Amino acid sequence: MNTSFEEKSVWVQLVSLMVIFGGYFAVAGFMMADGVPVLIAYVPLFTVSIVLLVIMLTAGHIIAVCFGKPEGRDERDRLIEWRADSVSSHVLGGGVLIAITGMIFEINNVWIAHFLFLLMFLSEVLKLTMQLVYYRRGM
Repeated sequence: MNTSFEEKSVWVQLVSLMVIFGGYFAVAGFMMADGVPVLIAYVPLFTVSIVLLVIMLTAGHIIAVCFGKPEGRDERDRLIEWRADSVSSHVLGGGVLIAITGMIFEINNVWIAHFLFLLMFLSEVLKLTMQLVYYRRGM
């Protein structure tokens, strides 16, 4: 399969996000189910997740470079990213409105913060998935 470096980069980002933050949400979900009521308790988990994400993204992009030289972004790459951003922004925007509604009903900050973080995660996963669809479908 002949893929551009930009498409390989999208794959690296998608897999990295799914692995690292899939793990984050699994652990955070258990913590929330156990009744951990304060956000500060999640900071070490979040910090470790960010460090692991940076390491995984760096390693993934180094591997991607080994299999193909970056050729630079062209108009097609920018259009694909723009269209994918346009689709994924609806998830984030709608979710923020739901989170604000949760704040009005005084839902615990831990739940609101994780809901917002989950929305950012899902929005980015949708964006990256749409980019892959557009690369495969052609644009």
